[in-house]
Amino acid sequence: MVMKQMKVAQLAVVLGMGLFIVACGGEAEGPVVPPPPAPAEYADKHMPAGWWADAAKMEEGRKLFIGETNPDVNCASCHGKDGKPVKAGARDFRNGERMKLYSDSVWFWRISEGVPNTKMKAWKSKLSDEDRWKLLLYERNFGLAGKGWDADKKSWVDAASVSAAPAAAAPAAAPAAAPAPAGN
Repeated sequence: MVMKQMKVAQLAVVLGMGLFIVACGGEAEGPVVPPPPAPAEYADKHMPAGWWADAAKMEEGRKLFIGETNPDVNCASCHGKDGKPVKAGARDFRNGERMKLYSDSVWFWRISEGVPNTKMKAWKSKLSDEDRWKLLLYERNFGLAGKGWDADKKSWVDAASVSAAPAAAAPAAAPAAAPAPAGN
């Protein structure tokens, strides 16, 4: 009889722990699936040139994220100061497998317009385009540190290579003038 009571108590503890873990946000985000593509209005928007490796812009993004710059905008109140959600349903930015499925355009779109049927609000009325890009720049550090979105490759790559791309794509210097023909 005592043995049966101990087994029931152990089962109750295990079930209780399982419920606690689920309630505290275990794997509440569900399966990792690609987000919908950005609508036409956002599809061709990308991080400003040179920003992926810009520490000053990222620091501005951090201040926006924690509500220091604009108290009306405090992403950390849902997503946590370290990217670990503190409110049910908030995206876990530390999950690199999930976050790598978001292009910079899609991420910017979601910050701008919010996410339907969730508590994620649209922030375009409270934040400039530049500030929304700074937020994205900071948020990607939780799961994609050191990465930047390469629009040509349609993937996350080393941020330094994305930052260098605009300079490499700059028009080449004009060729030197041809020497004057001899004897004129």
